[in-house]
Amino acid sequence: MGVVLAEVAERLHDNFPYFHPLYAGQMLKPPHPIARAAYALATWINPNNHALDGGRASSALEKEAVALIATMFGWHTHLGHLTSSGTLANLEALWVAGQLHPGKTIVASEQAHYTHERISGVLKLPFEKIAADARGRMDVGALKERLEAGDVGCVVVTLGTTGFGAVDPLPSVLALREKYGFRIHIDAAYGGYFGLAGNLGDEAKLAFNRAGEVDSIVIDPHKHGLQPYGCGCVLFDDPAVGALYRHNSPYTYFSSDDLHLGEISLECSRAGASAVALWATMRLLPLWVGGEFASGLEASRRAALELAKRLRADKRWEVLCEPELDIVVWAPRGKPELSQGIFDEAAKMGLHLALIQVDGRLCLRSVLMKPEHEQWLDAIMLRLDRAYTLAAARAF
Repeated sequence: MGVVLAEVAERLHDNFPYFHPLYAGQMLKPPHPIARAAYALATWINPNNHALDGGRASSALEKEAVALIATMFGWHTHLGHLTSSGTLANLEALWVAGQLHPGKTIVASEQAHYTHERISGVLKLPFEKIAADARGRMDVGALKERLEAGDVGCVVVTLGTTGFGAVDPLPSVLALREKYGFRIHIDAAYGGYFGLAGNLGDEAKLAFNRAGEVDSIVIDPHKHGLQPYGCGCVLFDDPAVGALYRHNSPYTYFSSDDLHLGEISLECSRAGASAVALWATMRLLPLWVGGEFASGLEASRRAALELAKRLRADKRWEVLCEPELDIVVWAPRGKPELSQGIFDEAAKMGLHLALIQVDGRLCLRSVLMKPEHEQWLDAIMLRLDRAYTLAAARAF
């Protein structure tokens, strides 16, 4: 075992330094130490949170943890559970929408996660994209025009797009629901926890404040929730949708008359260790406005605002839009062809960014989701400056 584990450790060297503040590329955030410890502890039991037969203690912890997340959106009555991913969580939400509005169209912003279109295809539901504005948010005028055509069963509102970190204008969508009668599903897989942050802009704050008025919500604790992969969560405001999951199994659900999580989930086997890790993390870091957990989100947003400010102050850069959460998208002003070279040169200096296509041009993108990013902005800007100089020199 020692030899094999040493080999495993050696193989794991082939990674980017996801834990480090100079890694500002994709949505990767280290799990909290207590989440790692609780997860490892639970694996000695290896519970399965499908039926209480396989995960009695961990199922109880999951129900408590999910209830705490629901409370963050103002829901004290709900139906929900953890999933193995945000994709599975969104699938369940759209599956319920399809069951309640069979054959009707799912619509989402063109900046929404690509998974919604794929999921709709799996569910054999029509799907259409709604145009986004210059800030990456759903265009309400375009949505209204599509609603006038009829046959829309569910509108997906994204609170924190994966490209821009944009927050769709939920209050305007809620107003349209009064007339057109569709379901609203919030995909807050990435941005959901930011409702706890005290330094959001007015429009984003209003959207998060009204999140509890929708039909379903997805949030990923394995992103900003400090959890190991994979841990997603789906919530429904109406517990009656549980009837849609009803099924028979000849060999499960007999050990207790209490609710088995498999009775309200499309997934069967799921790692109970995820629930244990999440419960322990929220026990240590409660989901309180003004608390330690919320302060980490606020630090990430401050870092994004400060990075955008510094980039705008340098005439070589163009910031595409003001960050709403903690994602910054920018490009070399007038020289989009330099983006790939800057990305490559920055990586050589240990600064790992991301790239994004926006209106046919390649731009740079950073996800500043670690609170430590705020203290590392000087180091990030120093490397960006050097990367630009080297990329420009190579281009000419």
